[in-house]
Amino acid sequence: MEKHRCGWCVGDPLYEKYHDCEWGVPVYDDTKLFEFLILETFQAGLSWITILRKRENFRKALDCFDYRKIALYREDKIQELLNDKGIIRNKLKIHATVSNALAFIEVQKEFGSFSNYIWGFTNGKPIQNNLSDYRNTPANTPLSDRISKDMKKRGFKFVGTTVIYAHMQATGMVNDHEVDCFRHLEVQQ
Repeated sequence: MEKHRCGWCVGDPLYEKYHDCEWGVPVYDDTKLFEFLILETFQAGLSWITILRKRENFRKALDCFDYRKIALYREDKIQELLNDKGIIRNKLKIHATVSNALAFIEVQKEFGSFSNYIWGFTNGKPIQNNLSDYRNTPANTPLSDRISKDMKKRGFKFVGTTVIYAHMQATGMVNDHEVDCFRHLEVQQ
């Protein structure tokens, strides 16, 4: 019997695998949280499947999303990234990746980890939504507005409220799996 999945991922094997294994699973690891933050940054204005298809290229180009290394990128590395056809070659987003690595490290210093900071907005627990249809998912919420505003104050770039809500969904801060999706209860537990 076919498993029922959220409607947004059905039909593309890469999307389905991402949905089945990663999307909505609570992430507390700083390196993984940074990876999703950067991928969401590059996704702004594009489709998520575009980013997923380039994810491994991003991983290679950005030193496995090692924020400590990315924080040290200089103009020669930025030029190398701008010439890398395997990633999204947007100058503003590439520069934002470097400044976000620096801001990420500052947050770690203040809160002990980025995980402590970001999960502090939900008291360390995922928000459980009960959506019957993914098309009713909000693009943002008052909480994503608040997080976005706070991150911008801390020097993060490309962290508008929609990007932040997508980050919250991807990293399991909010469970937006459809209630009929086989992952809804699995992620909840």
